[in-house]
Amino acid sequence: KPGEQKHSKEPSSLQCMHLAVVACGDRVEETLIMLKSAVLFSNRRLCFHIFAEDSLKPEFEKKASFFLKEWPSSYTKKFEYNIYPITFSVGNAQEWKKLFKPCAAQRLFLPVILKDVDSLLYVDTDVLFLRPIDDIWHILKEFNSTQLAAMAPEHEIPKIGWYSRFARHPYYGTTGVNSGVMLMNLTRIRNTQFKNSMIPSGLTWEEMLYPLYQKYKNYITWGDQDLLNIIFYFNPECLYVFPCQWNYRPDHCMYGSNCKGAEEEGVSILHGNRGVYHDDKQPTFKALYEAIRDFPFEDNLFQSLYYPLQSKFLDTVHTLCGRIPQVFLKQIEKTMKKVYENRVIVYLGANHRY
Repeated sequence: KPGEQKHSKEPSSLQCMHLAVVACGDRVEETLIMLKSAVLFSNRRLCFHIFAEDSLKPEFEKKASFFLKEWPSSYTKKFEYNIYPITFSVGNAQEWKKLFKPCAAQRLFLPVILKDVDSLLYVDTDVLFLRPIDDIWHILKEFNSTQLAAMAPEHEIPKIGWYSRFARHPYYGTTGVNSGVMLMNLTRIRNTQFKNSMIPSGLTWEEMLYPLYQKYKNYITWGDQDLLNIIFYFNPECLYVFPCQWNYRPDHCMYGSNCKGAEEEGVSILHGNRGVYHDDKQPTFKALYEAIRDFPFEDNLFQSLYYPLQSKFLDTVHTLCGRIPQVFLKQIEKTMKKVYENRVIVYLGANHRY
């Protein structure tokens, strides 16, 4: 495709799990750490679709090359990645580019750009996977006949949620949804006529985007996330809502723990919005980011990742998030045990042949 750069370790697989991210501004390292967390635990092959500004491509290529040289072949052979330019198929490109965070609106155009991709997981750059992507990918099979996307609620408690208190536009459900982790059946999105507040008949996804933005642009605060909330307000049957542990943010613990799914099962996907990986406001989130960033890809995951993380968490107990370390550690410990057990089985199986 024009303007696309492709880097592949081996031919694409039809069984590929597709993951998309938009990296603009100073988000290159954060993007690479997110990709590292995805590769670290996942089982099936991964295909990354990375959207970046032209000015960022040289830096991304340089840092990606450096990172990949440090990764063992057992990890690098598990994925391939493509880099795409930032493009908007309808409306004013500069308006879209400046909507909320730089380039964030690009996610709205993924069904239009990735025409050959059937299903996709979109994540923000500040996301970390604490279990295999395979597990959230399986949620696609739980969609009913009308559902074509999945997101988690923006908040668990309506009376302190942002949308329920401040929104000046329609939004999904009682608290709205957060678009930082979004699972999509792109084929269904491309083939659906969406109900809307502009004309009586349905509109395709691409036809709807710019008129919807024009109608609500003076009322939206969170850019493309608000537009998604408006779309699914008018089309609630199209959305599957997954629980908060799949998009766990500081709001879930900084005022007291309010994500029951994470308390029971542990955090599955950590979303460090508000810049918490890079300041000292939420040291628990920062500790997880730094632990994955610094992980040396040694065989002993407990020795090189889990135990250093436990130690770092001892320094965060003065915060409300730090008082519930089990929420952050439960799922990652479970994932590591599975990885260890699989390696033992493979090792014993290899020895049994002799």
